[in-house]
Amino acid sequence: MRRYWLPALKSSELVADGDPVRLRLLGENLISFRDSSGRVGVMDHRCPHRCASLFFGRNEENGIRCVYHGWKYDVEGNCLDMANVPPHQDFKHKIKAKAYKAAERNGVIWVYMGAAEDAPALPDIAATMIPEDEANIAFAQRECNWLQSMEGDIDTSHLNFLHYGSMGEGAFEPNDETRFGAIHKDPEYHVRDTDTGTMYAAYRPADQGNVYWRFAHFLFPCVALAPFKPFDSYRMARIWVPLDDTHTMFVTIGPKDGPGESPMVDHLLPNSTDWLGRWRCAQQFSNDYEVDRDVQRTGSYTGIDGIHQQDQAVTEGMGEITDHTLEHLAPSDQMITATRKRLVRAAKALAKDGTPPPASENPEAFALARGGFFIADEARKWPDVYEQELAAVQGTTKAAAE
Repeated sequence: MRRYWLPALKSSELVADGDPVRLRLLGENLISFRDSSGRVGVMDHRCPHRCASLFFGRNEENGIRCVYHGWKYDVEGNCLDMANVPPHQDFKHKIKAKAYKAAERNGVIWVYMGAAEDAPALPDIAATMIPEDEANIAFAQRECNWLQSMEGDIDTSHLNFLHYGSMGEGAFEPNDETRFGAIHKDPEYHVRDTDTGTMYAAYRPADQGNVYWRFAHFLFPCVALAPFKPFDSYRMARIWVPLDDTHTMFVTIGPKDGPGESPMVDHLLPNSTDWLGRWRCAQQFSNDYEVDRDVQRTGSYTGIDGIHQQDQAVTEGMGEITDHTLEHLAPSDQMITATRKRLVRAAKALAKDGTPPPASENPEAFALARGGFFIADEARKWPDVYEQELAAVQGTTKAAAE
């Protein structure tokens, strides 16, 4: 995780010379602030002097000043002032707060938690290139491990149960391609490793002579390109950021309008200043996700309002960290199995001999990944059908740009 940029906050959460914000990332309690010049700082919340929390600090004149003894730090963690120390005893050049490199792109603040000098460029994920005024960005916290949260995005068959519920063919418009998912709830799969992670194709019969394809990607370290938007206009990313082992921040980015629109997350509680107080869902385990059993009996499988909340209920209901020894994986879980193996292999290779994990040093590779669904002639076979469709989309995009 520390070899990649992680989305941490919305840009709108920080105001120049405004209040610091508490956050947790990869198990570390941090604070973030925007200085007088608009730069973003993300650092350990403890002042290097006596460990007082910089959350209570004064954000002033391009730095944050600890209220305990007046020591001041810039966004890179450099100590600017030791206010309680006589000038001839000053040693601020030897003091540095633990700070992480931060960058902004299109309304999101990204943090690199490895060595700053090793930071690559931000990942070339199509959704993150959407101009800020055209982007639809949502954050939502989930109270379970990041992987069991993310795995729902690379599991295409659950949509026909958890989300569509009792909906059959008659609930769809005649030209709605997704109707084939409701007609054929048991897809078959192709799965393969990629330079950036893993990819699968779920395929079902469509109308005569055609196949309904759904492609999804797992991108290192915690990104999913889920397949529920059209392939030719696909611009979205769903990022599952570990706050700690049992809390995850879901970040979804997509365009505001059009078929690639990213779903927003509704019914959020007001943010608090707790370490885990940001972007929490009002529907949660403590209120059974506001399940309506009458609706469940007559209108849906879950009786829970909201697609995100339906996913949340099942993944949090597994427990904070799922006991995978109790699972009985099926052919529909091939992408789950492949992704877990890919993660384990990458972690072991990094630990053994320092092998950089996939695409950690070439973030431009992410630009080649695209998810989504389409219908193709049954004569077009895996894996060529993906490459052919991708080439067609890229050719159309290039022509439009010219």
